[in-house]
Amino acid sequence: MRKSIVAGATALAVVATGLAVAGIVRTAGPATAAVGDVPADCETWTTAYRSDGQRLSYKYSARKTSTEALPGDKLGWVPTALAGGAESGGEDVFESSSLVTHPTDGYLYRVYRVGRRIDGVWRITKHTTSRIAPGFAGTRILASGPGRYYYRLTGNSLYRFEVIYSADQPPRITTPVKMPGSNWDTVNTLQYQRTGGTADAPVHVMLGTKTNGQLKEWRINEANPATITSKILRNAGWGVFTSLNTGFCNSRPNGRPLIGITAAGRASVHFDANSKDGDGTDIKGGSLGFVGWTEKAY
Repeated sequence: MRKSIVAGATALAVVATGLAVAGIVRTAGPATAAVGDVPADCETWTTAYRSDGQRLSYKYSARKTSTEALPGDKLGWVPTALAGGAESGGEDVFESSSLVTHPTDGYLYRVYRVGRRIDGVWRITKHTTSRIAPGFAGTRILASGPGRYYYRLTGNSLYRFEVIYSADQPPRITTPVKMPGSNWDTVNTLQYQRTGGTADAPVHVMLGTKTNGQLKEWRINEANPATITSKILRNAGWGVFTSLNTGFCNSRPNGRPLIGITAAGRASVHFDANSKDGDGTDIKGGSLGFVGWTEKAY
């Protein structure tokens, strides 16, 4: 799986500043005492693209951080938004699929990658992009939901669509459905967390941050999204993050780590002891310092 790939890559050369070329991994020392409340077995990561189209990943694991840039992992342009998709693999190979939006042509693309460990070094051996659909100009955020569902945020509107995969056929999307609300332009980050509700009426639970500093949760009915309910987890302090992602903790399956990155390239990691209680007052954590780059993270 991908988590083992990043960990294995830390055996590569270490540099003190920045990422000059693909394939270099920058490993920081142990996290400061400010994040001591985050369990040691928590792991989380995020993805970014450098200005030359090189894909980066930043990882927090075992209270240490690392940045990875794999050889061959170059898109050629910087997406305005990215949503992760299917990923599988083993000790020496992985494959992954993600959706990205183009900065100028308005299309949604699928990025397919295959990575292999060759002579102890991970590299991307297959990298393809394929156009899926037009109509995605101005996309700020893409968030993958459960199964084939995806969310797209543009301007002050949120849309949901499905990606349909068929054997021997290129993927296609359903007509995007506009979600209720008109103040989605105040949302800085958005990602799917889990499916709640019941088997007959599943609900997509989304997590995000707002420009006013709130950390917030939204609940969207899968079959009938006419009404969206929300809950504020924290009232202040989260508006600085332009990227927010969650991960897992082996010993705390009900908890979740959260990693946030600012536009200035500073990272913070936090721990939510109960990810399903709708209460963020118990979230603890602190700064990890600079990630080593200021490129857009997703």
